[in-house]
Amino acid sequence: MRNLLLTLLLALTATAWGQKSKSVQPVQKKPLTHDVYDNWKEITYRALTNNGAFAAYTINPQDGDGKIVFRNLKTLTQDSVHRAANISLTWDSEHAVFKITPQKALVKDLRKQKKKKEELPTDSLGIYSFANRKTEKIPEVKSYKIPEKTGGWLAYQLEAAKPPKPDTSKKAAKPKKVKKSTDDNGYTLVLRNLNNNEEVQFGYVKDYTFAKFGQGLLFHTTGNDSTLKPGVYWYDLQNGNTNTLFEGRSKYKVKGLSISEDGTQAAFLVDADTTKALIRYHQLYYWKKGEQQAHVLADEKSTGIPADWIVNENYTPSFSKDGSKLFFGTSPKPVVQDTTLLAEEIVNVEVWTWNDDYIYPQQNSRLNADKRKSYLSVLHLNNNRIVQLANENIPTLETGDEGNASIALAANETPYLKMRTWDIDVYKDLQLVNLQDGSVQTIQQKIKGNARLSPNASYVVWFSNPDTAWYSYSVANKTVVKLNESLKVKFADEEDDHPYYPSGYGVAGFTANDAQFLVYDRYDIWAFDPENRKTPANLTKIGREQKIRFRYVRLDREERFIDAEKEMLLSAFNETTRQSGFYKLSLNDGKLTKLIMGNYRYGNAVKALQANTMLFTRENFNEFPDVWTTDFNFSSPKKLSDANPQMSKYLWGSVEPVTWTSSDNIPLEGMLYKPEGFDPKKKYPMMVYFYEKNSQNIHQHHAPAPIRSIINFSLYTSNGYLVFVPDVVYKIGFPGESAMSSIMPGVTSLIAKGFVDEKRIGIQGHSWGGYQIAYMVTRTNLFRAAEAGAPVVNMISAYGGIRWESGMSRMFQYEQTQSRIGGTLWEKPMHYIENSPIFFADKVQTPLLMMHNDADGAVPWYQGIEYYMALRRLDKPVWMLNYNGQGHGLTQRHHRTDFAKRMMQFFDHYLKDAPMPDWMNKGVPAIEKGIRQGID
Repeated sequence: MRNLLLTLLLALTATAWGQKSKSVQPVQKKPLTHDVYDNWKEITYRALTNNGAFAAYTINPQDGDGKIVFRNLKTLTQDSVHRAANISLTWDSEHAVFKITPQKALVKDLRKQKKKKEELPTDSLGIYSFANRKTEKIPEVKSYKIPEKTGGWLAYQLEAAKPPKPDTSKKAAKPKKVKKSTDDNGYTLVLRNLNNNEEVQFGYVKDYTFAKFGQGLLFHTTGNDSTLKPGVYWYDLQNGNTNTLFEGRSKYKVKGLSISEDGTQAAFLVDADTTKALIRYHQLYYWKKGEQQAHVLADEKSTGIPADWIVNENYTPSFSKDGSKLFFGTSPKPVVQDTTLLAEEIVNVEVWTWNDDYIYPQQNSRLNADKRKSYLSVLHLNNNRIVQLANENIPTLETGDEGNASIALAANETPYLKMRTWDIDVYKDLQLVNLQDGSVQTIQQKIKGNARLSPNASYVVWFSNPDTAWYSYSVANKTVVKLNESLKVKFADEEDDHPYYPSGYGVAGFTANDAQFLVYDRYDIWAFDPENRKTPANLTKIGREQKIRFRYVRLDREERFIDAEKEMLLSAFNETTRQSGFYKLSLNDGKLTKLIMGNYRYGNAVKALQANTMLFTRENFNEFPDVWTTDFNFSSPKKLSDANPQMSKYLWGSVEPVTWTSSDNIPLEGMLYKPEGFDPKKKYPMMVYFYEKNSQNIHQHHAPAPIRSIINFSLYTSNGYLVFVPDVVYKIGFPGESAMSSIMPGVTSLIAKGFVDEKRIGIQGHSWGGYQIAYMVTRTNLFRAAEAGAPVVNMISAYGGIRWESGMSRMFQYEQTQSRIGGTLWEKPMHYIENSPIFFADKVQTPLLMMHNDADGAVPWYQGIEYYMALRRLDKPVWMLNYNGQGHGLTQRHHRTDFAKRMMQFFDHYLKDAPMPDWMNKGVPAIEKGIRQGID
């Protein structure tokens, strides 16, 4: 009996252990495929209520319907609303307001059924209450707005009512003609008090805006022919009264609704011409609280506006912060077409002259902007005096002290615009314009760099690129001082290897009353006295010594000054360890405190305006950048979101830093991504990707997603590839050889480790990377296959080419910037030839895939054609993908997915012996384009 019991006990134990063992068996992970893209989540919005009690963030699939999550940070309870977009949190922390979009799949299905626009579902409005955790949904909402600096109010426009189905009965009465809600007529506007849900409606409203602090609502209506006449109205939110500011006709055009910060003044533009005249004359109307109606303060006849100039409709009037000035735009009367001419009588010819300010392609690129261009004028409201400030010789101005200052700054390039054809950084003359009389004072000529006014407009500061120095001009004393005169530390990019002046590291800002100017060097933050009376001070001190790069994190988006009474949050990045995190700095006592550092990339720091609550993101290659919360000291961070729990089901990988020495004996760094379960005793196929320097991005997360132009690291490691990402350094005049010198020793150093299959290495890059790959395959046969996206292959033809998106000449790229030739074609002809792959195409032995699209606005696509034609003529294996109408990189999702599939099939074929896909074997004839893809 005793033995029987023992046997039963052992049997039960064995069974239990077997069940336990079975239950903890690891889930078999699978490789990522292109099918996972659409449902992989993104977090594109994250915010805190001002009181810090609630967080809001979206979790949206890359393609599909997502949601917004509202999280109580005390109880950690949460609610969510699906398909939320265009999200706003009210100033009083009581509500969230957002659009609710229709189901994406439903809309797509209806479009496939050829439904008309008016038959498709429209947006709804969601109003979430943080107090009762309920969401109210209002259907058919076109737009909404809330006041910027107060809670309790919401205004929204309703979509036009759906037309009723026609009555087909014979006796149906003829429908009465009713005014419809349209873009021309306007839409019903609903004003709601969120505290008591009381509503007021206004018909046929075309435009509306709240006063900043919620004093009132300004709106324009075309009228409802009964109680509300066409015009502009002010609804007082304090007493509920509606004031008629302007009454006109329904076809009058009203634009540029503007309200002063204190809510006592308003301005707008009116075009009262109901004809189809090509020149539109606008009048600037102004209203002040207490007045019955608005009145005209400026039009084309007003004193102060230049002859043959008009009030420009494309500049929205704006008040200075103190309400003493009203800024508006003017411009010369436009040149218009003679409407009596027939089409065949109009001569369309471009006249390119050698001394044009802008070359003709750049003029074409700027055409729409130039047609809308306005020049700043100011109206002094104490005496209604207009002063023209900007003009065609001084086209742009920066006003000072939020418009309160008596000066404006011009960084004027006009005399030097022709240089723009070949110089990336043309000269600027710094000029101060007096707002009282429009007089101009030149304070510095021919600077190269960017200038700005201090917040109180006491100083003009700029970084001079040629002498890598910071300068300050005192408006009161009219003196210029060099701020870093006594310092040996460099304030320009120490690692810059372009044939041009290095740029500065930037600025943190000014302290109160323009007392100190805070500037970055490579590592630290320095405080300069703008008058240069005090010795510059290194505020962070340890940055250079420990190779930690400190940068100020601006937590208040409206901050004008860095408040010395508050601790500054600093981002920190250690160049040696690649760790990142946050420090805090007290300007009062100079204390620098480490808050958090780790093997992550930290970012997206957000602080509640009225509380110590923070949000931030943390990521590395294996960790998605979810939303975290903490206090300002980063004590006890808590993870709020888990956007992609499905990651655990997929093979991923790891990343590690690697080092080697270039052929020029320069120490270099890079990253090696390894497949999950990496075995150093095995040999793996390897992809090489590069673009300038990337090693500082070692903790960047790479979610699986369709590609714009480069391989997805996670997708490739998940499918058994190594991915090597080397840094590249350049020698002026030899960009192609520099790539060889940097990359090839890195590749061979990895081959020497024994785990890289040296016969199965591919290389991929785009644009500048694409050029270098096109060059490298003329110099080495190490790579089994290569993809070069949008490559320059002929620097001679490219030098004289155009960047068609901007219309700019490409000359500066070779003389001064990325292409790094360092001289003109006539100064260094052999450098242009020797760095051009086209002249050595006969040496290519590597199968090459290119993507170069016919709407590429950066690299002319005929560069890809030249290489394709050369390799085809030489009977070399080459394929070129041209996504019609796409630019330098792919923007449309279906094209991105298609390219991701084709590129991976290309490399799988050559590096993994996968079958050659149909598109590579047979191509896709023009007659089948868009019908058969050849990738299945």
